Amino acid sequence: MTTTRSLWHATSPLIEVDTTLPSKVDVVVVGAGLAGLSTAAILARAGRSVAVLEAREVGAVATGNTTAKLSLLQGGVFSGIRSHAGDEALEAYVAANRAGQDWLRAELAGEPEAIEQRDAFTYATTREGAKSVDQEAEALAAVGFDVDVLGEGQDAGLPYAVTRAIRMRGQWQIHPMRALAKLAASVRDHAGSVVTGCRVLGTDETDDGVIVHTSRGAVLADRVVVTSGFPVIDRAGFFARLKPSRSLAAAYRVPGDVPRGMYLSVDPQERSLRTAEGLLVVGGPAWTTGRERDTDALVRELDEWTVANFPGAVRQTWWAAQDYQTVTQVPFYGAVGERMHAATGFNKWGMTNAAAAALTIAGDILGEPVPWALSPHLKLRDGAEFVAAQAGVAASVVNGVVRTVTRSGELAEGEGHVIRDGVHPVAESRVNGEVCRVSAVCTHMKGILEWNRAEQSWDCPLHASRFAPDGAVLEGPAVEALERR
Repeated sequence: MTTTRSLWHATSPLIEVDTTLPSKVDVVVVGAGLAGLSTAAILARAGRSVAVLEAREVGAVATGNTTAKLSLLQGGVFSGIRSHAGDEALEAYVAANRAGQDWLRAELAGEPEAIEQRDAFTYATTREGAKSVDQEAEALAAVGFDVDVLGEGQDAGLPYAVTRAIRMRGQWQIHPMRALAKLAASVRDHAGSVVTGCRVLGTDETDDGVIVHTSRGAVLADRVVVTSGFPVIDRAGFFARLKPSRSLAAAYRVPGDVPRGMYLSVDPQERSLRTAEGLLVVGGPAWTTGRERDTDALVRELDEWTVANFPGAVRQTWWAAQDYQTVTQVPFYGAVGERMHAATGFNKWGMTNAAAAALTIAGDILGEPVPWALSPHLKLRDGAEFVAAQAGVAASVVNGVVRTVTRSGELAEGEGHVIRDGVHPVAESRVNGEVCRVSAVCTHMKGILEWNRAEQSWDCPLHASRFAPDGAVLEGPAVEALERR
């Protein structure tokens, strides 16, 4: 079962990009997702020379694979931030996300194919989930949100019963690739450049600025902004305080009526629902990148759940997205040095947070600081979360070493395994009849890779770098391809 394109990629407009890498700019932005292009657009309009450098294509990773809800109702995020970082952090988060939502709404005004207004729902179908809904309602009330709380038996607009739900009226959903197309055009209209197929490999700081080394040469910049999900230039040790996860989404053609709102459950089995392009988009199972062997089963699970609740549903396409959460659940967007800035840890709410990050970082560079400050709240204050995250990394190291000496055998189509070639672990896969053999050691921090059967990629269980069967980097903190064997 191979990955197909996301619904957004399949319906994306043509996005024009540049072929020439500039030698010197005021600001290099790493990553052509929503955070990167929004930051670049704000800076370019203010007269700064900007180059956006993207390793693959515009929207190739998180933004192009999201469920794209531009909502201030965010599942259990508010109560999570409140319990991990306190009310002050939550108030800053709300201010940032509200400003991000307003900014992106204004950017997409008059573009009905890019943005639609919908009511948003956080709901539960279990008693355990109902407690989480109540905690979220308390957190929302603490920061002044007026929402409807629906009890058991009240209609939430779903074809199945709920135990509790919150409704926030007048939220928004977007088509993320159409949003990126408009932002990329704005960057280029203001003399900026968007260069794809250009992987950033590292940086050197000099008296004249930052030399950004790429797969296509070097660029000198006064400032560098890293918006690549997991920062590929990690000056703040994010590898030790980010928890990665991958989650599935699929688009189904459904006979009859479908829910009109945007929905997210807070049950142990999380589900996300929205409509787009005449289809029902369902978000489903999530797993820690590189630590789930039977990813095919997760796709089947999503299909079975959808058909059971929406009889006659037929899947048109499916995809997966990677997200990162900090140990305090507070996202980071800010400076990581005199000339470096980063944005990460959006925790599946990249639409509002990406725009908020752009406003924050661009304001810092332009000398126009925003009235909120999230970075002071990103501390390793929750020791249990930090220890748990690092224990998972350590366990993956041990499991990977064991696995390299126990797995072997002939490969079927679409399969991969890790074997020993002398003392070297080798990742061997068969895709479309072609057998590829590459190093099974991640080029970031030497984790032993795991085969992701559904997406047919090699995934690292340590810090979520991902590689194609031939060793090419797909995403994550790694910047070097796997060595061919």
